[in-house]
Amino acid sequence: MDNITKIQYEYALQRIEELLPLVHEDTPFDDPSSVELDIVSDIVEHYEQIHYPVDKPTFGSLMREALFEMGMTSKELAKQVGVSASRISDYLHDKSEPSLSTTRLIVNILKLSPQDVLAI
Repeated sequence: MDNITKIQYEYALQRIEELLPLVHEDTPFDDPSSVELDIVSDIVEHYEQIHYPVDKPTFGSLMREALFEMGMTSKELAKQVGVSASRISDYLHDKSEPSLSTTRLIVNILKLSPQDVLAI
């Protein structure tokens, strides 16, 4: 599957759009449409992993997203964590990494998933 062309990729994308309305939660796994959808989905996934790789999130990007979702400012976070706003800015922009104890505080305050944090 290493030599998938852009034309094959685009065909697979089109085919997925055609198959999606035919396959539902209750469609048997051995249904021809379901089988074909699995195959073309694998082709698309493989092509995209090679040509459109997604970078792993950073701790700073997780923090930025959580701040946005919570409607919290970096200054408010700094006050709760007990560090300067410029230190939080460094973390947010991946210029430095917090200590383990500071990370623990940030994770708790921002309600970050430990699994997401450990995955970076």
